[in-house]
Amino acid sequence: MPDLAVKPIDEVTPQVSGTPKAAGTLDARVAALDLPRDGFAMAARIDALARLRAMGLPAPRDEYWRYTDPRPFNAPEAQALPIVGGPESPLFASRDKLTLVFVDGVFDAAASDDPALDGVEITVLADAGAGHWAEDLYGTLEAAGQFPVRRPFAVLNTAAARDGLLIRVTGTPSKPVHVLHRRGTDAADAVWHHVIRVEAGAELTLLESGTVGARSNGVIEADLAPGAKLHHIAAKRANDPKVGLSHLFARVQDEASLKSFTLAVNGRQMRHEAVIDMVGDDAVAHIAAAVMGDGHVGPFHHDDTVFITHAGLRGESRQVFKKVLRNGATGVFQGKILVKQGAQKTDGYQISQALLLDEASQFLAKPELEIYADDVKCSHGSTTGAIDDEALFYLRSRGVPRDRAIVFLVLSFLADALQEVEDESLRDEINERLDAWLTDQPLN
Repeated sequence: MPDLAVKPIDEVTPQVSGTPKAAGTLDARVAALDLPRDGFAMAARIDALARLRAMGLPAPRDEYWRYTDPRPFNAPEAQALPIVGGPESPLFASRDKLTLVFVDGVFDAAASDDPALDGVEITVLADAGAGHWAEDLYGTLEAAGQFPVRRPFAVLNTAAARDGLLIRVTGTPSKPVHVLHRRGTDAADAVWHHVIRVEAGAELTLLESGTVGARSNGVIEADLAPGAKLHHIAAKRANDPKVGLSHLFARVQDEASLKSFTLAVNGRQMRHEAVIDMVGDDAVAHIAAAVMGDGHVGPFHHDDTVFITHAGLRGESRQVFKKVLRNGATGVFQGKILVKQGAQKTDGYQISQALLLDEASQFLAKPELEIYADDVKCSHGSTTGAIDDEALFYLRSRGVPRDRAIVFLVLSFLADALQEVEDESLRDEINERLDAWLTDQPLN
C-alpha cells in the first residue's frame, strides 16, 4: 500500500498549478497533515491528493471565496481557540437516540452507545477493511461535486480524514442516529468523513450536535436510492469560538427525499457547503439554516454556499436561509439552482433573508438560477432588513417588555427555516433552545 505520509506530494502527481506562492502554501498545508497510511479508501485518498495538487488551495479573489477569507483554512496549523463556557445541556436530550461520540474528530467508542440498531449498519471509518460496501462510494460524490465549482477543502478532507462513520440503512431504524462532537484540546484540528447509503425505501434521521475543534473540516457523502429518505439536522454548540468547514454531497434518486437543516449560534468563521445532485424523477431536496451571530461574543462570519442540480423530471428543491446578525457580524449566502436540459416540471425555490439588528452588521447574498428546460417553476429572493418598528410597537402596546418583544420577532423571523424540520418535537426543542439563548443574551 502506498505510504502517503512519507511520499513527497510531487510524486503523487507531476501537475503543479497556481503561482509558486500558492504551490508553497499547498505544500505546507499537506506537509502538516497526518495522512492515513492504510485502510480501504487508499485509492480514493491517492486520487484526492492528486486532484488537490492539480487544483490548489483557494485564494481570496476566487469567485466562490470572494466573501469569505480562506486563509484560516489554508494555514498549515490550526490557531488555538479556547474552549469556553461550562457544560451545556445537549440538544435532542428528550429523544431516544443512538449516540456516537467524536472527540476532536476521532471516534470515542467508550463514550458511545452500542452501534447495533435494527435497519442500519454502522462501521467506523478507521476500522473498515477491504471490500467494505463504502469502498465504491468514499470520495465518489465529493469528486462529482467538483464541477463546475472547485471545492479543494473537501478534496483535502477525502485525502486526510482518518475517522468518520459508514452508515448503510436498509430499513427504518426505531430511533435517530446522533453524532455528538466534543472538543478535547484548544488547538484541535478536527477532520472527519461520513459516508451514508440509504437503500431503496429505507429512512434515517441523522442528528449532529456539540462542538467541533478549534478548526474543523467535515464531509458527508449521502447516496439516496429510489424512495429513500434522509433527514439531517445539525445544531452545533452555541458561543464556542471555532473556525469550521463542512460539505454535504448528496445524490438523490427517483422519489427519494433529502432534508437538511443547520442551526448555528455564534462561533468565529464557518462555511457550510451543500452540493445536491437530483438525478432521479420526483426527487426532493430541502436545504435550510437558521443562523444567529453576535460580533460582541467574538468575530462572526457565517457562509452558506448551496448548489442544487435538477437532472430528473418533476424535481422539487427548497433553499431556505435565515440569518440574524448584530454587532458587526457578517452573513453570506451563495445559492444556485441548475436545471439541466430535460428536467421538465422542476419546482425550485430559493430564499435568503437577513435581519440586521444594527448598522455595523452586513449580509452578502449571491442567488443564481441557471435553467436549460422550458417547463419549470423556479424562483429566488433575498432581502435584508431591520426589526419592524410597527410590530415592535404592537407587542409593547400589549404589555410585552422590549427585550421579550424582540425575542418574539426574531423567533418569528427564523420560523420559516425551522419549518423545514419535519419532526415537530425536534422543531420545538430547537425553538426552545433558541428562545433560551436569546433570553440569556438580550438583543437590545
